[in-house]
Amino acid sequence: MTIDFRQCPVMGELGSVSRVSGSWRQRAILLFEVGVWAMICLLVVYETRRNPDRWELIGGLVVTTVSLASARAFPLLSLTAAAASSLAVLPNYLGRFPVWPILLMLVAGYLAGRRMEQAKPAVLSFAGIALAGLPFAYFIGEDVVGSWLSLVATLLFAIFVPWHLGRYLRLRENLARTGWERAERLENEQRVAAEQAKLRERARIATDMHDSLGHELSLIALRAGALEVSAHLGERDRAAAGELRESAATATDRLHEIIGVLRADDEGAPVRPAGEAISELVDRATASGMAVAQEVEPFDGVPPMVELAARRVVQEGLTNAAKHAPGAAVWVGVRQSAGVTEVSLVNDPPPAGPLPGLASGGWGLTGLRERVRLLGGTLHAGPSERGGFEISARLPHEAPAAHDRAGSTTDSARQLATQRRQLRLTLINAVVLPVGVLIAMFAISAAYYLINMFGSVLVPGDYDRMRIGQPRAELEPVLPGQQRLERPDVAEPPTRQGAVCEYYGTDAGLLGTSGDVYRLCFERGELVSKDLLLNRPGEDNE
Repeated sequence: MTIDFRQCPVMGELGSVSRVSGSWRQRAILLFEVGVWAMICLLVVYETRRNPDRWELIGGLVVTTVSLASARAFPLLSLTAAAASSLAVLPNYLGRFPVWPILLMLVAGYLAGRRMEQAKPAVLSFAGIALAGLPFAYFIGEDVVGSWLSLVATLLFAIFVPWHLGRYLRLRENLARTGWERAERLENEQRVAAEQAKLRERARIATDMHDSLGHELSLIALRAGALEVSAHLGERDRAAAGELRESAATATDRLHEIIGVLRADDEGAPVRPAGEAISELVDRATASGMAVAQEVEPFDGVPPMVELAARRVVQEGLTNAAKHAPGAAVWVGVRQSAGVTEVSLVNDPPPAGPLPGLASGGWGLTGLRERVRLLGGTLHAGPSERGGFEISARLPHEAPAAHDRAGSTTDSARQLATQRRQLRLTLINAVVLPVGVLIAMFAISAAYYLINMFGSVLVPGDYDRMRIGQPRAELEPVLPGQQRLERPDVAEPPTRQGAVCEYYGTDAGLLGTSGDVYRLCFERGELVSKDLLLNRPGEDNE
């Protein structure tokens, strides 16, 4: 006896409670996102109240609104907008570090990680924002490399790590869900195996009845017929023999009916001709009201079992489409290649949305998957790219040996292994990539400052020969190609208003520098002052 739990009142109430709980959960998430949007907008207004430029206020409100409004439907756009807010940390706010971009990136990065299926678009978005920040840092800041590295570090820890956290949690939930689905599929397969064992036993009983009782009844009818035409019996005895023959024939017919009942499978009596072609199957579905398009190649030289399996794939797909996606368009394709028959059936999403409370037990697909596996083929069944459902099978004309098929990995096992591998990679990337980026940033910074340290040294002899009033063009040959980034934290001597000062190092070695800096100030292309800024407390500067 099979119990349909969907018809059980208690299970129906539990399903209603589950749907109500899911609805409240969605509302809670929406309220949370709205609350975060309001909080970040208030923070933007508060932090920019003393900024005379309105670009930070307007840009912050726009980026926050776009990022959080698109977080549910367009997570990649939300992630890109939040990552673009990291450019707000580059300008000089007179000692103020903006906090609102950090908070926005933390929230948007986590939400995008929870909702994005692919990792490549997110990585490309991070790389694009980081590269766009380099010219931005060049135009608005003095320390280009330092500002850009701070931007990369902000992207790394404020949005990249939260995105990996959200992705890790989503993959872990998918892994758990995949495990439960695999357990449920195994249970269904066990039920199917049990039903198949029952059917095989019923078929054995039917065979036994046919071989024993059918044979005996046939002998009885044969002997009764011989007595009916015997000349040694009277009319009364021959009439009795005729009645005995008719009773035996009737019993034989009843036996065939009983055998037909015992041999009937769980799908009931046959509803189609045994030799019906796929095109005829599609025509019958079209006549019943389904919108079916087909591209079916003829079966030339295809083994009968492969042709039968192809018909079963199409039949199961049409049955599922009629049951779960009424009114949706269906496409059926059968293609022949070198030794392989490929069958595919794709249906669009149902126009009225998924039917409530109608779930598939997986029996038809489980049996179909076993049929395809026994032929050495593969079967894929799952959501299509357009939101509908797709069933595709690859049926080789020459099946491999039985021991090769016995050890094949199931689709659920492969899916579970894929989820585990993605989970491990996400966890590794969340740890390894930030550390690797930090090491790379440290190496770039060290190389940049090392090059600056040696490339900004002004030879003391050249400095001594410089005279006030010399044109800068005369000093150009002895001036280094770049200025010293690090300067001593000392009070600088006053210079003429409107003069532009340049800073050059006095020395450089493998162990570092003394920190002393030459300051040369120019006005209208002429040297107006030259000073030595000492990095040693207690000594006066020139």
